[in-house]
Amino acid sequence: MESQRNAGSARWGSFVALGDSFTEGLADADPNGSFRGWADRLAEHLTAHDPELRYANLAVRGKLIRQIVDDQVPQAVALRPGLVALTAGGNDIIRPGSNPDAVAELFDSAVGELRATGAEVLIGTGFDTLGTPVLRHVRGKVGTYNSHLRAIADKHGCYVMDLWSMRVLRDTRAWSEDRLHLSAAGHRRVALRACEALGVPVAADWREPWPALPETPWREQCARDIRWAREYLAPWISRRLRGVSSGDGRTAKRPQLEKLTAGRPSA
Repeated sequence: MESQRNAGSARWGSFVALGDSFTEGLADADPNGSFRGWADRLAEHLTAHDPELRYANLAVRGKLIRQIVDDQVPQAVALRPGLVALTAGGNDIIRPGSNPDAVAELFDSAVGELRATGAEVLIGTGFDTLGTPVLRHVRGKVGTYNSHLRAIADKHGCYVMDLWSMRVLRDTRAWSEDRLHLSAAGHRRVALRACEALGVPVAADWREPWPALPETPWREQCARDIRWAREYLAPWISRRLRGVSSGDGRTAKRPQLEKLTAGRPSA
């Protein structure tokens, strides 16, 4: 598959996004009280080239790869979109004892089902966790999983949104206070990266350097780390120990294909 398209051919007609909190758009708050996120932002860019584009987002926070394969993939197959974005497996990879090889097998099966419908697929790799407290220890597993994702993309002829190589995401401003979800600015840059992967022309560049910031004093940084551990890390660990997910009881925010109005979701 060609890695780039011209503006005239970047018209899939319909776009469905699958995944977890990353694709649901957590921490990128929308004025209507929901979340926006990189997938909504990508849909807006696509709509700029095709005003008739219809968009659905089936992603739900906290979902594991098996849940996405069993629940979201069949829904996407039934919708028969022209383009599908699939980012999944991150919640599995960061769990102790998880096997990136096994997670990749499930991802491969999902991509096979989606491609069998004739849909084109955009795959998102895992982030580089080098600068993330606690998660830096699973960096090797993420790297292994990403190698699998690259092979899967080659096997099925998919587009790849390479998040690992986005060094601009190493800036703290790309992340929300919980350090697990992107900020609005981070989601914006990922959407631009997705456009680049798909060959969709955009005016902005995801590589644009962040404005300079004064250096944070050591004591202040320590205080921030302690507050983060108390307010975000401890509750996250508690949920894992209790087998509770933030997505329990939640449904997709945009379960049906709908057109966007004025560059933003109409519902």
